Order: sequence, then structure tokens, then C-alpha cells
Amino acid sequence: MTQSTPAIVILGQASLATARRIQQVYPAAQIHGLAGRVEGADLVYQAFGETLRELYQQDTPIIALCAAGIVIRTLAPLLLEKGAEPAVLAVAEDGSAVVPLLGGLGGVNVMARDIAAGLQVTAAITTSGELRFGTCLLNPPSGYALADLEAGKRFVSDLLAGHSVRIEGAAPWLDQAQLPQDPQAQRAIHVGSGVRVARADELLIYPRSVAVAVSAAVDDVANAVRASLQQAKVALQSLACLVAADSEIASANLREAALELGVPLRFVAAQPDIEALARAAVPGTAVVTANGLAIAVAEQPLQVSSIGRPRGRLAVIGLGPGAAELMVPAVKAELARATDVLGYETYVRMAGPFRDDQVQHCTDNREEMQRARHAFRLAAAGRSVIVVSSGDPGVFAMAAAVLEALHESNDPAWHSVDLEILPGVSASLATAAQAGAPLGHDFCVMSLSDNLKPWSIIEKRLDLAAEADLALAFYNPISRARPWQLGRALEIVARHRVPQTPVVLGRDIGRPGQTLRTTTLGELTPDQVDMRTMVLIGSSTTCTFARADGKTWVYTPRWYGEKPVG
Repeated sequence: MTQSTPAIVILGQASLATARRIQQVYPAAQIHGLAGRVEGADLVYQAFGETLRELYQQDTPIIALCAAGIVIRTLAPLLLEKGAEPAVLAVAEDGSAVVPLLGGLGGVNVMARDIAAGLQVTAAITTSGELRFGTCLLNPPSGYALADLEAGKRFVSDLLAGHSVRIEGAAPWLDQAQLPQDPQAQRAIHVGSGVRVARADELLIYPRSVAVAVSAAVDDVANAVRASLQQAKVALQSLACLVAADSEIASANLREAALELGVPLRFVAAQPDIEALARAAVPGTAVVTANGLAIAVAEQPLQVSSIGRPRGRLAVIGLGPGAAELMVPAVKAELARATDVLGYETYVRMAGPFRDDQVQHCTDNREEMQRARHAFRLAAAGRSVIVVSSGDPGVFAMAAAVLEALHESNDPAWHSVDLEILPGVSASLATAAQAGAPLGHDFCVMSLSDNLKPWSIIEKRLDLAAEADLALAFYNPISRARPWQLGRALEIVARHRVPQTPVVLGRDIGRPGQTLRTTTLGELTPDQVDMRTMVLIGSSTTCTFARADGKTWVYTPRWYGEKPVG
């Protein structure tokens, strides 16, 4: 069954190394560390019990690196009745033990084995049915679906009580199980794609062996698929995927239908008719037409990944300033699903770790347009592609280059790619947050690099922004090739600011070795800044005051002019 992204919860610093190893098994999972006791976690929490119960109630699988008893006592108030529940596991701090606690129907034993394999230990499986029979009948492997969970529980209970069973239909995975089989048994496990009303002594399991060829021209595709399957007496639970002509690859109608039905959508070359489309998608299978659609029924579960191709996807993501906890969850999820990752090598390395099957395409930081075109070529071939930027991809980064490459292209395959821009925390906002709120009112963000725009334009914009009394954020403030430009920029700003104007210098914020310093415009000199420094210059209203730790808070009030009353 499909697993939600788990949460890895740790209580102490000693658990972090094991948590990172588990994170290699689940790259999208975030490590939750207890405030004051863990440094370097992806997220920080204040109360263990409250956090664990909240995750459980959100149906999030939980991997807790602590004693099993702590987890049990914490979740006990929520375990009033056994039903559908997320997987919950306890893992020893040093990774020496993996114990599945809850979620036998949520794939907890599969997770336990996967984690144990990653940690090179043996999982402590205790589920009675799985121990007795060597398989969990209530959680069939990928490619199969259980018809009725409650009926399944009663059926397994009967088998544990000593009843024998016969198997009807093809289910190779059951051949390896230690089931008490008897051809004359009263109870039966029926495996097949046909519509069937289960008897009290029967367990129905459906192979996902059916593909339905559809067209975007059909009204209400999802309901049309249901009606076609019903007319053909094929169980909806056996539906493995929808298939359409690649000329309809950008159809929102088809995409919404696939989402509603909870199955993948695959595309093949256009054919003369819908029946030929189904045969091209799944050669050698029986095809029936019903209600205007074509249904291909295979004898075994379909390998959907080998049918046609998916709609290619291209996501332009922002990693944030560098710290894992400042990467937004949507970006982490996108990284987990990607087949290809493109970007400047430093940023690609920051985005890892990656699975062995994920291809990294590292290029020089100046090859932005070539990188964008390469990304579209990969996505147009059906790959799931990511273009990586630091900070936010729309702030002096790759989003504009990707859109420019698409704008210049007449290739319909490029324009059919599922393109999404995912935001990140920009360096200016991360630096401002460390200092307080220097950008708390209107502000202007500028790059002082003249590689892509004339210096005369930079000077003009600097003068106007400073005259408008906007707080200023400078990206790319200085480099060996441009040693004089920051000094000139400060001269322009000084025409409109007093020397006491607060200035924040943030270097490598969000990365190891970060530094944050507060100074003034009068004291700032170019030799205090390098290319990795974010420079924030306050407006006429920006204030500073001492922090309890001896450092300085900087903020720009939201009011302007006289402070409002109340």
C-alpha cells in the first residue's frame, strides 16, 4: 500500500546520526528534534507527548528513536479501539533494534523491514498472522488490493484458530506463504479482477491488472470509467491506471479524473480508435469496450511504469539559505519523487542525500539557460525533473531562466510539461529573521552584479530606492572582479541616509560557520563584505536595541511618520 511520508522523532543528540541513516530510506521524511537537546534537526518541537499525539492524529507514520515503552505510554490515550491507524515504530538510539508497535494494516511491518535493512539489523516482527503465515493477508503487496478490511480481519482470525483455506486464482506471492491450504477447505481466498459479492467464508483480493483507455473528449471521465467497468463486470479495485493518447498529455480533465480515481495516468502514441489505444498500451491482453471506453484486462498485476510514459514534470525549487530546517516541506517532497536533479554543483550537493536511482546533473553556475533547456528535454521525455536554486528560485535564481527557455521554445512537448515553481526562504529574509525585522516595512531587493544588467541601471535604481526611503537588501554585493562597486553603492545610499542608519551583515546564514553582525552605514566599508554576505541597510525609521545576550535587535516599524496611538 502507499505510505505517507513518515516523521522521525528524536529526544537527544545521540540519536541524530541514526535518524540521518533512516532518512536515507525515506528522503522526504523530516527529523523532529527536542528543543534544547537536539541541534541540527529539520524541525524543532517543545513537548514530546504533544508532538507524538498530534502526528498520530494527523495519520502520519511515526519513527520514534527511543524506548518502546515511552511511545506506548504517550499514545495510550488515543488507542481506544483498534482500526485504521498510522504506522508507529520504536528504534533504538544506536539503530540496533527496530520494533513495529502499531499500524499492522498501515504497512508498519514493511516499514520495519525497510528501516532494518537500511540499518543492517533484523526487525522485531510480532504480528501473529504474519509470523504464522509469513505474509500479511490484510496488507497485500503492491499490485493487489483487499476488498473489505473488516471481513479480512474475521477471515484471518479463523485461520489463526485452525481453519484451512483454498486459493482461487493466480497469486504468486501467496505461493511463498505458509498457509494451511486444503483443496477441499470451506474457506477460500479468491484472487481475480471480476466483480464479485464476497461470501462470509471468502476473502476477496483484487489484482491491479486493468488499464482503461480514455479520452479528454469524454464528459466526466472518472464516472465514465466507473460505468464502463461496471458494464464490463470488472471490479473498480482492479484498476491499475488510465491510458490516453500523448496528444492529450496536458489535459486537466484527464489529470483530475486520475486523481479522483487514485491511479496513475499514462500516455502512448495516438491510435486510430480507443480500442487500438488500449491494445498499444497493454499488448497481448484481452480488450473489451464498454460505455465508449476500452478496458484491457491482464492476468497478473500490471507494471504501470512500463506502460507508455507519464506526463513529464519539471519543478524549480528553492532550498532556502542552506539549513535543512529552513527547507519547506513541499520542496522536500519534490526532491523525494524526482528522477533527475539539475543545478550548480554546490546547490545539488546541498539538496541531497539522493537515492541511487536519482540522476544528478551538475553544471557550472553560469550555464543557466543550457541547464533550463536540458531540464525541459528530460521532462518532455516523461522524467520527473528538479532544477535546484538556493534561497527562493524566483529571486535572482533559476525560475526566470526556466520560464525564459520555455517562452523562447516552440516545441509543444516542452509546453506540455507539468511545470511548477516551489518557493524557498530567500537569503535576505533568512538574514533579516536572524537580526529581528529590518525588512519589517517596505523594502527593495537588488543585485549589485552587473553581469546581466548595466551598472548605470544599478546606480539609477539605488538612487531612487534610497531616495524613496526603502530598506535595502543587497545580493552579490562584491567580488574580486567587482571590487569597487559596493563602495560606489554605499556612496549613493549615503546621499539619502544618515551615518547612524543600521546595517546588518549576514554571511552564510543557514550554513555551517554563519556569522551575523550589526553595524552602521557610516562604519561600513567594502572590506567587511564578500560575495557570500547579505547586506541589509535600514530606512530612516529602522531601530536597534540591545538583546539580553549582548547582541542587537534590528527592526523597521510597520508605522511610518508619527507612531499611531493604541
